[in-house]
Amino acid sequence: MNIAYVTTYNALDIHNWSGLGYTIAKALEEQGNSIDYIGNLKKKASPILLAKSKLYKKVTGKSLDIDRHPQVVKGYSDQITSLLTSRNDIVFSPGTVPIALLKTNSPKVFYTDATFAGILNFYDKFQQLSQQAIDNGNYIEQLALDSSSLAIYSSDWAAQTAIDHYNADPSKIKVVPFGANIQTSRNLQTIKSIVRARSTKECHLLFLGVDWERKGGDVAIVVTRLLNEAGLKTTLHVAGVKNLPGSSMPDFVVDHGFISKTTAEGRTKLDQLFAQSHFLILPTKADCTPVVFSEANSFGLPCITTDVGGINTTISDNINGKTFSLASSETEYADYIHRTFSDTVAYNQLALSSFNEYESRLNWAVTGKKLTKLLSEL
Repeated sequence: MNIAYVTTYNALDIHNWSGLGYTIAKALEEQGNSIDYIGNLKKKASPILLAKSKLYKKVTGKSLDIDRHPQVVKGYSDQITSLLTSRNDIVFSPGTVPIALLKTNSPKVFYTDATFAGILNFYDKFQQLSQQAIDNGNYIEQLALDSSSLAIYSSDWAAQTAIDHYNADPSKIKVVPFGANIQTSRNLQTIKSIVRARSTKECHLLFLGVDWERKGGDVAIVVTRLLNEAGLKTTLHVAGVKNLPGSSMPDFVVDHGFISKTTAEGRTKLDQLFAQSHFLILPTKADCTPVVFSEANSFGLPCITTDVGGINTTISDNINGKTFSLASSETEYADYIHRTFSDTVAYNQLALSSFNEYESRLNWAVTGKKLTKLLSEL
C-alpha cells in the first residue's frame, strides 16, 4: 500500500512525540508499505486569533488552545490536500487533529493513545482550558472519528472513551498496543543471562521519566526508603530528569541525569540501567500508554506502576509487572517488591514472562503487522 503519513511535525525527527511518530511510520515501512511523509505543517492562525489567545490567557488564566481551533485545523487540512496524490491508498495519521477536517476520497485512519475527552482534566495542561477550547477540542475529535474509516488506539481505555464520549461506532474502533522505541536482537537465552546476572543481595529500582512530579518520583523515593528500612538494601536509579527537585537526595538515590537515546553513549547507558535493574518503578499520576514499559519488558524488566489511563492494556499484574491504584500506599509497593525480590524463582518467572509480553505483543514488528492488516482490509 501507499500511505500518506500525516503529522503536523517532522515525523522523521525522533525527538517529536517521544519518537512515536517516527517509529510508527518505520513499523509500517517494515511491512512493505510505501510511505509519503506529509509534515512540518504551518500553524495558520490569524493575527486576531493570536492576539485574542494571548489576551484571554492573561485576563482569565485560561487557554484557548489554538492548536485545536477550527481555523488552525482547517489550515492543516488545506496544506495536506495540496500534497496528496492519486497514488495514496490510505491517509494515516498518528493523531486526530491533522485530518479532522480533511476531505479526501481515500480512507482516513488515525492511531493514537487518547481521545480529547480522555485527557481533559487528566494532564495538567488540559486542566486550564477555556470553555471555548473544550468545545473546539470535542468538535475536532468528533469530526475526526465520524470521518475516519478506522480509529486505532493503543489501549482499551482510550478506545472506550471514544465510544462513551463521542458515540463512535464500535466496529471501526480497534486496539493495537504501542511497541518499544528500542532496537534489540535479544532472545530468550540472552534475557536469561541478563536476569541471572542481576544481584540477589541488593535491589535496584529504575525510575525513567522526564516529569518527576507527574511520574511519581516522590512515591519512588518513599518506596525505596521503606525497602531499606525493612532490611533490603535498595538503590533507586533516576534517569531522564534534568533537574531533580530539592537541594539534595537521599544516599540511596543515584541521579544519572537526562540520557539521550540519539547517541550511542546514551543508548548504551540506558541498556545498562535496564539490564541491571530488578524493577522499573513509575507510580505515575497521569499517563496514557508509556512506551517505557515495553522497553523495560524487552530486557525482562518487570514494571511497577499505577492503574491509570491505558496502562493496564500494557501491564498485566504478575505477568509483566504490577499496577497499584492511586490510593495505594507506599507500603503496598514496598511489600510487593520485597516479597517478589526475595523469592528468586518467582522473580525469575516474572522477568521471563515480562520478556515474553514484549516478544509476543509489545514490539513494533507485531504492531506493524497488525496495523498493516487493518489498513489492507479497507
